[in-house]
Amino acid sequence: MSGAFTGKVVWITGGGSGIGKAMALEFARQGADLALSGRRVERLEEVCAEVEALGRQAIAVQCDVARELDVEVAVKKVIEHFGRMDVAVANAGFGVSGKFEELSAADWKRQFDVNVIGLVSTARHALPHLKKTQGRLGLVGSVMGVLSVPGNGPYCASKAAVRSIGQVLSMELHGTGVSCTVIQPGFVESDIGRVDNKGNFRQDWSDKRPKQFMWSAKDAARVIARAMHKRRREFTFTQHGRLGALLGQHTPSFVHLALTRFGKG
Repeated sequence: MSGAFTGKVVWITGGGSGIGKAMALEFARQGADLALSGRRVERLEEVCAEVEALGRQAIAVQCDVARELDVEVAVKKVIEHFGRMDVAVANAGFGVSGKFEELSAADWKRQFDVNVIGLVSTARHALPHLKKTQGRLGLVGSVMGVLSVPGNGPYCASKAAVRSIGQVLSMELHGTGVSCTVIQPGFVESDIGRVDNKGNFRQDWSDKRPKQFMWSAKDAARVIARAMHKRRREFTFTQHGRLGALLGQHTPSFVHLALTRFGKG
């Protein structure tokens, strides 16, 4: 796949860390120039420097996807700088966790404002430009969009919505030349396990997700770029993630039994 994105302009939200950062570097290795958005500008600028060290151009554009005006302005800045957009990846997101009865309506709203409405705003403002280049749209969902896990209701629901949005977009975009790929990772190295329910990064937190099932962000970025290059409609990984998604879709009764009985420690 060497050079698969040569001459392309790629915009990634949540591009300052984790999968977003790894995707930026992978697309750069494949010949693309990058526009990176996020709330922490200093992190974005660090990634831009790494992209430039690979011989590609990069710009940092501060953007909170929960604010539609931020998204609209970010897209305008990308087009003003590069003159085009070939790939947009709606990657920004976080997870609200806790038991259903302990979570407030504000917790649910905060989750959906970022993971769903923010993703929709990203796609909506990018699409007019992607249509001009017959480009590619990537929506980062999760295996937990098809495999519900207790204690993660808002996150699971938000990622199920991402999958549905992607399916609708794939049909509505048919014939336009623009592809929509729903990306459903399993466990991948990122900051998500160190972000609290208000979306704040917690330096003192450790990631409690199972390390034995964890993929590196670099490996994740490599397969994501390949899936988007092939214009896959849906791409699920890791190996354990694929198994989980399969069980969630086809054996919900078994999943219920496993997580309500055998899953109790």
